[in-house]
Amino acid sequence: MRILATVSYKGTNYYGWQKQPNQITIQETIETVFSQYFNEPISVVASGRTDAGVHAIGQRFHFDVNRDNIDLSRALYSLNRMLPVDIKLENFQEVDSDFHARFDAKTKTYAYSISNVSKDPFFNDIHFIYPYPFDEETFSDALTHFIGVHNFKNFTSKEEDEDNFVRDIKSIVVEKTDLIYQVKLKGTGFMRYMIRFIIGAALDVMNGKYTVEDIDNALKDDSPRHIFSSKAPACGLFLLDVEY
Repeated sequence: MRILATVSYKGTNYYGWQKQPNQITIQETIETVFSQYFNEPISVVASGRTDAGVHAIGQRFHFDVNRDNIDLSRALYSLNRMLPVDIKLENFQEVDSDFHARFDAKTKTYAYSISNVSKDPFFNDIHFIYPYPFDEETFSDALTHFIGVHNFKNFTSKEEDEDNFVRDIKSIVVEKTDLIYQVKLKGTGFMRYMIRFIIGAALDVMNGKYTVEDIDNALKDDSPRHIFSSKAPACGLFLLDVEY
């Protein structure tokens, strides 16, 4: 039986999603608890990795259990009681045996949260605290230059890519509530640190370090590879949703 799960987590205390030696990760924590509950080794396959300190509201993963007729509601309740308080299973649904959480994903939506305050001891784990003047118009305009199909080789630390670093960003929207700016990015896929480099570049344009022409030139297929120097912190990044 193959099950698709939706999970939310606060990534502050974890070294990212993917299992790594001598590190506490989301994947290993979930697999350990699932294996105990189902009394068999369980491996989970996520829609994609999240880095250390990155959070999720709608991460998806699939896993297989060697039996049928599982009471998914009961399993969801019991597993949530076993998992740490900073990881919550939102739902389970049975899927076809050939479904794949990563390869079948059509789009992913992330949010990056910036708090324009001088200091905040309660929100510093889930927002990027940015205690400087904030020009929303310039920041938002810089972000629009990333929308569309582009070569993002200068906005990721990934060394090689089977798609030549080309990705399609469907939309970027900036929403403001009080002194919090939330950037929502929807696309076909995002590479390692890609969103954090995009946010960092837009902030640098706002501060006068770069221009939007610098962004346009860095997105060209024939541009030399020179990764943008500014990378926004992990704490403000959330995986919101994965669509199939």
